[in-house]
Amino acid sequence: MKSNEETSKALALRKHPLMNYYTVFHHIRELLPKDCILVSEGANTMDIGRTILPNYHPRHRLDAGTFGTMGVGLGFATAAAMVTKDRNPESRVVCIEGDSAFGFSGMEVETMCRYNLPVIIIIVNNNGIYSGLDADSWKKVLELGEPAIRAPPVCLLPNAHYEQIASAFGGKGYFVQTPEELQAALKRSLAENHAPSLINVMIDPQSDRKEQDFHWLTRSNL
Repeated sequence: MKSNEETSKALALRKHPLMNYYTVFHHIRELLPKDCILVSEGANTMDIGRTILPNYHPRHRLDAGTFGTMGVGLGFATAAAMVTKDRNPESRVVCIEGDSAFGFSGMEVETMCRYNLPVIIIIVNNNGIYSGLDADSWKKVLELGEPAIRAPPVCLLPNAHYEQIASAFGGKGYFVQTPEELQAALKRSLAENHAPSLINVMIDPQSDRKEQDFHWLTRSNL
């Protein structure tokens, strides 16, 4: 266990122009309230997040379990926020989504804004499903011809501004690319008690989980 923690910490503190999953979760962990309700959804986002973001209280985590279901995260977060609003208004609901997972039910942000639910949504955005392309690589793909034929099906549009969905409905939106911007946006979001916040965190499109002892555990068939 100690060796695993040391490997994860080294990845989190690695100096690189683009953040990786471990960097993002490291800085989130430093600021999350211990009594928050944590919702997690995605592929690498959920799997890696489970190993880094701890729970300090029972029944304070909601995710897809072993099913890998996509599209449940924002519904979970909305329901949790409705309960905490009445029973424990000081408790925060933090929903951490992969960009692909967010796409399945992203319009639930409107529901959160309509009911003034101060959910904090953090999208870990790698421009795709498991991995995507950066803006320059995407342009090169477009030069090859019709994107419906040439673009890898797991790639989404690079640098999509999902935070503008929250802004469109009256919530708070933040587009962040550095650890400092992430921490500043999360601090402002935690201070907001009357509307949802959405933090769109850009990471290296090729970011992946740490090397596994048994490669078949995380081998993708895509």
